[in-house]
Amino acid sequence: MNKIDKLLEEFCPEGVEYKALGEIGAFIRGKRFVRTDIVDVGIPCIHYGDIYTYYGLSANTTKTHLTPEKAKSMRFAQKNDVIIVGAGENNLDIGIGVAWMSDDEVAVHDACYIFKSKLNPMYVSYFLRSTDYHLQIKKYVSEGKICSISANNIGKAVIPIPPIEVQNEIVRILDKFASLAAELQAELQARQKQYEYYRDKLLIFTKIGGGTQGVTWMRMSEIGDICMCRRIMKHQTSKIGDVPFYKIGTFGGKPDAYISRDLYAYYRKSYSFPNKGDILISASGTIGRRVIYDGEDAYFQDSNIVWISNDETKVLNAYLYHLYAVIKWKTEGGTIKRLYGNNISKTLIAVPLIHEQHRIASILDRFERLTTDLQAGLPAEIKARQQQYEYYRDRLLTFKRKTA
Repeated sequence: MNKIDKLLEEFCPEGVEYKALGEIGAFIRGKRFVRTDIVDVGIPCIHYGDIYTYYGLSANTTKTHLTPEKAKSMRFAQKNDVIIVGAGENNLDIGIGVAWMSDDEVAVHDACYIFKSKLNPMYVSYFLRSTDYHLQIKKYVSEGKICSISANNIGKAVIPIPPIEVQNEIVRILDKFASLAAELQAELQARQKQYEYYRDKLLIFTKIGGGTQGVTWMRMSEIGDICMCRRIMKHQTSKIGDVPFYKIGTFGGKPDAYISRDLYAYYRKSYSFPNKGDILISASGTIGRRVIYDGEDAYFQDSNIVWISNDETKVLNAYLYHLYAVIKWKTEGGTIKRLYGNNISKTLIAVPLIHEQHRIASILDRFERLTTDLQAGLPAEIKARQQQYEYYRDRLLTFKRKTA
């Protein structure tokens, strides 16, 4: 018998009482403020949109504040209150909450409800993310451009009310599951930052007296010509076909267009085409996204996807691949930025001796492989832990009902 079973046997052997949230607590609606009312320093406030995008199960500090003058007209949550979302763009976010754990009061937006009860606020917060709770309130959510639910309808949701000792033990167990997923996510971010740190240390050179020892400063135009594939017209593509055609939107991902093998063979023979190992870069949209051409049959959108036909006796592709990640490309254009050939040509880069390029690329290749392996493995591990947490959360929040 685990600890929770023992506690249930001790405190409620006949079962656990279930009651509606509205019976055991009070709901207070927040008051309206807009984004322009928010300041960097002032009275802590919580905007409804931040509950499902920024905060977790609990909070004791806020990302936003109001001026003291604006705060005078607000309604405030106090320590151990739970702030519940009453409106949002996604109906799955409706009704979730964040337990407020600070001694300081916090101003609450009018699309939220302040729930006051004598239950462990973290127990309530976990319950508000349970499958059972969302199934209960689903029928009450008004759907549209903005989904919403009233406090009265949230109050109809029935929650199990075990003794406080059981609530505390459930919170302790679920906190452990939640922290495991958070630790894995932090590990992934730490490895990515570590890789970026060493990449920048190895690739960002400083000119000293005209140049760093062993490093030549060259413009991109000095290491090779800027190349692109021949233009492909829309009518020359199809949704199925022989050879993938990568546009800027599918570059580095899965193709959604194809060209015929005959057209591919003719264009590849007659016009510019990358060699295996050349580094393709995006010149619009997400500027500087890198793909190593693997030599497989494929064609690439002109002007949006380019490469340098570099002489590898001067500059290695492996070195350029990592270098491109730290270059601050000079772009042009308004909403949609573009990287023009002229901007690429004028870009100044540091070119170490070949053996040093080999060394730098080798080190960064190992770091990137490690990071890639983690990015492949850790998300799966994080997903597994999340599923495990959700399973136990729903199990721990389900009890034998006490009969009248």
